[in-house]
Parts: sequence; C-alpha cells; structure tokens
Amino acid sequence: MTIKTNEDLEAQGYHTWGDVDPFETLIGPFYLKDNGDGTYRSAFVAEADRHANNGGMLHGGLLMSFADFALFAIAKDYLEGAGVTVACNSEFVSAGQPGDLIEATGEVTRATRSLIFVRGKIFTGDRTILSFSGIIKKVRGKGEHQG
Repeated sequence: MTIKTNEDLEAQGYHTWGDVDPFETLIGPFYLKDNGDGTYRSAFVAEADRHANNGGMLHGGLLMSFADFALFAIAKDYLEGAGVTVACNSEFVSAGQPGDLIEATGEVTRATRSLIFVRGKIFTGDRTILSFSGIIKKVRGKGEHQG
C-alpha cells in the first residue's frame, strides 16, 4: 500500500502520542509505530501548504522538530516515564518534498539511569534527508514524552 494520507498511516498501525504535545500535533501531525521487534518507526506525510518553505522544499525547522519527535519514539522503551531533550544535533543530507512519506528510524546507543543517547536518520524511500543524534534526560514523576 502506498501511503499518501494520515488515514493511510493509521491504517498501517501508526498512531500519534495523542494530545501530549500540542506543538507536534500542530506542525505534523507526527506518527509512530511499534515494529514488533523492539524498534519504532516515525512518519508523517509532507504537505505543500503546511510543511514547505518558500523554495518549495520541506522546511528545515520542521525536519529538526521531527528529529526531536523521533528521538522519543526510538527511546520509548527506555524512558520509564517522561523525558526532556538536552541535546539534538542534525545534519541535512538532501531536500524533502511535499507529497513524500517522511520516515525516521534509529537506535539507542547507550542508556544510563538518567540519560538516553540516540542516533537516527530521516528519509523518504531510499534517500536520506537528515541524520540526527540526541540525548534525552529522564524526568521522574511526570507523564510520558515531554520533548
């Protein structure tokens, strides 16, 4: 099945965090999916009227926000509650275009009692758009995913 809409993502088992992060809902919405093997995939469908810059390509700030979302999706099983981003690095590799299915995958490279180190990539098809890495600090006593 070719994914072209948010409804297509939902039909493939993707879901949002819910109303946890209104900013991500506003600019996305961004979705995540449990791959069933201990890993997660994030995705969104790029829209021309919401996600493009003046040059017609995907806005860099959008891609960095999606990378931050993906950090938390990748680290979901390590969080044990809420977390906050303490570092997020990104390298733009190529441009994304409206109409593309934009996805992110990655791995936890280290997890301590208080920090989770993550790296990943944002891509469409077989073309990498952005590579990223980040650090999440676990926050005790709060709800899930704080970005």
